[in-house]
Amino acid sequence: MSRSPQLQEKLLKCKHLGLSAYEEVWREMETFTNERSAETIDEVWLVEHPRVFTLGQAGKDEHILDAGDIPVIKTDRGGQVTYHGPGQLVAYLLFDLRRLGINVRELVSGIETAIISLLAEYKIEAQAKKEAPGVYVGERKIAALGLRIRHGCSYHGLSLNIDMDTAPYKRINPCGYADMEIVQLRDLAVKNSMDEVCEDFLSHIQRQFGYTSLIHLIH
Repeated sequence: MSRSPQLQEKLLKCKHLGLSAYEEVWREMETFTNERSAETIDEVWLVEHPRVFTLGQAGKDEHILDAGDIPVIKTDRGGQVTYHGPGQLVAYLLFDLRRLGINVRELVSGIETAIISLLAEYKIEAQAKKEAPGVYVGERKIAALGLRIRHGCSYHGLSLNIDMDTAPYKRINPCGYADMEIVQLRDLAVKNSMDEVCEDFLSHIQRQFGYTSLIHLIH
């Protein structure tokens, strides 16, 4: 049986969720992943979260130095502890890896490459590190990754620091590394708005993973 024309076109749907609570979006991702079929079109969800620390599946409490008034949520993604807050772009990638013909390592590498290409567009030289997933400007981390794969499909994704309060990072060992420095686009003299960065990011993700068309949805 041949695939539908839609799937042959390799469509990607994008949901813009605005400012939304972390746990609510996480549960929606789980439901989407559990209920999707081989015919389900892949999606990317773009969101900002209210202030929250999230601890990955193998995350160690010792990397949370002083949570204070910021809630801590233990989640099922990979990785250690990170921080989310307004002014940070969080992108959740709900991809069927089998249909894309890639493995988890290629997914991670593709995400990093897309972010590095995005930053190059802004005249920022960035790189990935084999031993510590994410994207770095020098030794400073600008984007973090944390994924979960279920039934060959991904959920969770990445965060990219744009114009946020980075002080809460000092309350944790970001991604399990003590004294890791954090940087954001604002620090690097990039003044693009959140909406502009979102559009640029989507074009790089679409190109990196070979999606032919992008459909925007309002949540």
